[in-house]
Amino acid sequence: MDKTELHALLREVAAGSMSPEEAAVRIKTAPFEELGYAKVDHHRELRQGAQEVIFGAGKTAEQIEGILRAMLDKGDKGILITRLQPEKAAYLSERFELDYHAEARIAVAAPEKDKKLVGSVVVACGGTSDIPVCEEAAVTAETLGSRVHRLYDVGVSGLHRLLANMELLSSARAVVAVAGMEGALASVLGGLVDCPVIAVPTSVGYGASFGGVAALLAMLNSCASGVSVVNIDNGFGAGYLASMINKTEGIDQ
Repeated sequence: MDKTELHALLREVAAGSMSPEEAAVRIKTAPFEELGYAKVDHHRELRQGAQEVIFGAGKTAEQIEGILRAMLDKGDKGILITRLQPEKAAYLSERFELDYHAEARIAVAAPEKDKKLVGSVVVACGGTSDIPVCEEAAVTAETLGSRVHRLYDVGVSGLHRLLANMELLSSARAVVAVAGMEGALASVLGGLVDCPVIAVPTSVGYGASFGGVAALLAMLNSCASGVSVVNIDNGFGAGYLASMINKTEGIDQ
């Protein structure tokens, strides 16, 4: 149940076409659906503003199929499935309309082709090797309704590439900074823009990068104000947060 459905339910009560007791039962029974292996949270959008996202890693293709069917039966659209392996994507594509982004290992079931995108989120990365994490962030933010601009391979080893895009960066409501190695891109962006910067350390780098720990620590210790940090390679978390910020910024505009 989303806010639109809740408001419609309350209007029926106000109009007298549904009793308060009937409405209470509808609300009480709607929160989640028991599938045995999963409890599908149908109230996620009502509480958080976005429907449940399916984490594909560790789930069988059949389990993901069952969760998708439960969500689709409730009228959900644009359902995100993260960390989805190609063979599972192929299985699901035979049964649902599915947009699969192999590089980012993310899929959108029942995509909303005509969904209006708002605001401006910039997703930037230090190098081409970081693009899979960037794409996870970008697809997430777009699916949640944000307009996304991609700035790839603008790392600090060639700072002029980043500075050439200051007009775009200045118009952003949120910036996602994705970088491996020493993770310096987040601090640079934090010192250039007047919006929140969400830093994503990646596992890209040589031995002493420790699988992204060096970038993570560097980003956590950023001297630039307004920089927050998500987990290593967590493009989804960054894209989700960026979209929340982007849409909140647009409420009064």
